[in-house]
Amino acid sequence: MTSFDFRGVYPAMTTPFHDDGSIDFEQFQADVRRLEEAGVDGIVPVGSTGESATLTHDEHVEVVEAAVEAVEDVPVVAGSGSNSTREALELSRRSADAGADALLLISPYYNKPEQAGLVEHYRTIADEIDLPQIVYNVPGRTGSNILPETAATLAEHPNITAYKAASGDLGQISEVVERTRDEQFAVLSGDDALTLPILSVGGVGAISVTANVEPARVGAMVHSALQGDYERARDIHHDLAPLNRHLFSETNPIPVKEAMEIRGYGPARLRPPLTRLTEENTEELRRLLSDLEAEQAIPDGGAAE
Repeated sequence: MTSFDFRGVYPAMTTPFHDDGSIDFEQFQADVRRLEEAGVDGIVPVGSTGESATLTHDEHVEVVEAAVEAVEDVPVVAGSGSNSTREALELSRRSADAGADALLLISPYYNKPEQAGLVEHYRTIADEIDLPQIVYNVPGRTGSNILPETAATLAEHPNITAYKAASGDLGQISEVVERTRDEQFAVLSGDDALTLPILSVGGVGAISVTANVEPARVGAMVHSALQGDYERARDIHHDLAPLNRHLFSETNPIPVKEAMEIRGYGPARLRPPLTRLTEENTEELRRLLSDLEAEQAIPDGGAAE
């Protein structure tokens, strides 16, 4: 397996749609190029933010192929998880064949496996697919929690090289860092509001929703923290905090798609059962984005360095 440096910012990309519900690949590839030009360290298509739950397997692979075609120099980390180990393995194989550089695997949802089942699930895929793989813990969506000791066990596998932390429990995330310090294993923030705290306890990057609309600021915050400039990182963190909160005022990716439309990055169309952001929340979102645009450019520098 090729070594992979997960340091930095990886936008959790949205999937744009036409009026008829089909995927707007032209807009998607424009988003890929826009984000790369803004200095992100990689992109993550077809995860939760990409509405993977409503994509067919063929559409899923087509989005990965479109991402690989559009990027110049940054890696593509394809979401390829499922609550079925067999299905996750098939999606992972197809994503690898499509040219993905790494895989993001959400933990099995709804069926709520025990910790032993989680280990077996991830090891089965890692044994078969020779790509770097990220274990994705988001109990609020899946109904199960990957415990620190389970993460440490998984980190022993050479293909399981990172952990996306979206539990909201900073103590647990810190323990994952603590237990995996002797492994080549990256802990990444999966919660924009907690990215800076996670970096402070040893995280090395973020798979970020906010980076879809503020890639330069999120990149500047993360790289400032990684370089030890926490004063600058804190300033940017607090500038972004109201937007971070509001992008989760309704189910992700409802607010971020609205934000992208406000910024001129294509219509905020979603696939049912997701619905458009409420008028009240849209007005607040417009205000927050306007405030960020009115502020002075990113303090003391730009995006990723």
